[in-house]
Amino acid sequence: MNKAPSMKEWQRLYDVALEFKKLECWNWMYDDNLFGVQNPEDGEIGYCCILGNLGEVFAIAVYLGTDGLEGCLKIQSGEIKETDPDALQAQKCLIASFEDRSYLQKEDFQIIKKLGLKLRGRNEWPVFRSYLPGYFPWFLTKKEALFLTVAIEQASDVALRFREDDGLLTPSGEDKYLVRVPDKAKNIVLWKDRWMNPAPAEKTINIDDRVDETRIQRIKKKAVRVNAVWEIDIAFAPAPVSEKKERPFFPRMFAVMDHHSGFALDSYLFNISDDVPVFRDHFLSLLEKMGLLPQEILIKNDETLQLLAPITSLLKIKVTQVLELSAFEEFHNGMFGFFSDK
Repeated sequence: MNKAPSMKEWQRLYDVALEFKKLECWNWMYDDNLFGVQNPEDGEIGYCCILGNLGEVFAIAVYLGTDGLEGCLKIQSGEIKETDPDALQAQKCLIASFEDRSYLQKEDFQIIKKLGLKLRGRNEWPVFRSYLPGYFPWFLTKKEALFLTVAIEQASDVALRFREDDGLLTPSGEDKYLVRVPDKAKNIVLWKDRWMNPAPAEKTINIDDRVDETRIQRIKKKAVRVNAVWEIDIAFAPAPVSEKKERPFFPRMFAVMDHHSGFALDSYLFNISDDVPVFRDHFLSLLEKMGLLPQEILIKNDETLQLLAPITSLLKIKVTQVLELSAFEEFHNGMFGFFSDK
């Protein structure tokens, strides 16, 4: 179980965040002035993004590792909009933001009260949250709080130097970022600048291709082939689910849509921890229940493609990978719109 920060650690984080806010470095920095801070504990690099130049959100976001950085860049480029359902998968970061009092939760007030902090006014209340793909924004663990404290301290150093030298973060080479790196000596940590390329992203999707071939052959004999095109995809559902006191998560939604009519043939929610066999079993059960095999299946992402490949291959169903799934995306966006109005 993840440990919570001690009150001493919370005190340090709030102190550092409030000092950072006094700098108001968003007045001279933009969200594309990215730089890294290496975690002294595990070596992971957090890529810092300072928000506030537009006067709407005042915060520092620390994107964790190459996956976090790539998600940040996709949002900045517009490839993923912050309001898109896909943004749930892109956010891997720690955020310290400065909010109105009404934004805070009970847990935030409890910590602030114990620390004896006197806060008032708009955008004056520090809020710390962890964002992980598929999970609801949540309160920090001890490990996250310690790294966010370090990252904000180093961000203050970089921001002050950037104000004097706006070429500080100009890359010295292709795809390089200035990273603050700790150098430990006799229990003292000294920080220095280093230009570094992000570590290679872990892109390999290796999905077990074993399936129940006997079951598939029974489906092949009994099911009727129809002149239909289906869209199939897996995405995060819009409403979080909470189990006991654990961090709420967004279930994964498996949906099958008729491409031409836009009709939902099937939609099912899976636990975030459910593995490949669970998805395949559900799809096979659907085919058994419907007694139909489509002429073609359209799929967007690589994971879904590899997940269904052993089944579609044995059933001789044509599969086409496409850039957009119009029926699925309309259905998915409709679900987000419905829950956002609640």
